[in-house]
Amino acid sequence: MKKILLLFFSLLFGVILFSWVIKTVGWQEIKNSFLGFVGWQGMVILGFTFLTALIGIFKWREVLRGIGVKVSFRNLWRPYLAGFAIRYLAPVVIIGSEIFQSHALKETSAVSWEKSMASVILDRILELTASLVVIFFGVFFFLFKIGLPPIKVVFIFGGIIFILTSLIVYFYFKSFKRESMAKAIGRIFNNKLDSHPLEIEKEIFSFFKLRKKTMWKGFSLAFLKAGIMWLRAWVLVLFLGKSLSALPALSILGFNCLVSMIPIPADLGSHEAIQAFAFNSFGLGAGTGTAFALIIRGAELILALSGIMVLFHLGLELIKNTLFKKNRKNST
Repeated sequence: MKKILLLFFSLLFGVILFSWVIKTVGWQEIKNSFLGFVGWQGMVILGFTFLTALIGIFKWREVLRGIGVKVSFRNLWRPYLAGFAIRYLAPVVIIGSEIFQSHALKETSAVSWEKSMASVILDRILELTASLVVIFFGVFFFLFKIGLPPIKVVFIFGGIIFILTSLIVYFYFKSFKRESMAKAIGRIFNNKLDSHPLEIEKEIFSFFKLRKKTMWKGFSLAFLKAGIMWLRAWVLVLFLGKSLSALPALSILGFNCLVSMIPIPADLGSHEAIQAFAFNSFGLGAGTGTAFALIIRGAELILALSGIMVLFHLGLELIKNTLFKKNRKNST
């Protein structure tokens, strides 16, 4: 019930923020930004978006190989898309997508829970690392070019960047020293851990410490995905009739990655607000920034809706398998 309420309030906040941005920027200015945008250009942006998902699936497959599991692409795309849909449309459900994704992999590919969960966590860590690098360099160039934004914006987004960077640095520090984080978390909450978290942690440590070649392949794919998103951002700005060099496009992508870490469904309102600010600062117009955010969301929503269809079908399949196992167990 609490998660449903959190989802509702985060969506409500996004709607309010979206309405404020539309009212502030003005529909006419936003519509003017769409004048030169045509159907085939939308298909190009959609193609880039599905390409990022494709690279993400290959990245996950590489991570699984790194922990000693071989799973075909055919068995990975459904759990991956379903996980993306949950993460994109219900981000307040903390680790909900990761749990479903790992459970689906466990049931459909006979992978142990420890290895499936470790692979999903590792995949998210690689992606978060690439996103933080993009955010750091994107924001650095923006500040170098434009100067400091309003102090409230500095505190909000600076705080998010600081917390996420601290967590990822702490994780890598512990991983390479092979010091247990699961036990530390258990001590904080005064809980006795069973073997599952420790086994998952062991798989994660082994990936970073013993499978260096696979680890670097995973990082390469994570940064390749970020590079495709960078190209998508730059091409979309050109489609909207504006001229932009590579570094400002990196800043725009950095802001995109930053708002994706705020738990609002589909980045509603937050993406429009920050891109309107960024585009206006680069002299491209707040309307263009709002149109940019709307088009990116449209492409990602299509991907997420594809994931919802997969989620529904996969969910029914998992329920059916669970009932079959229970009936078989009862009959014996």
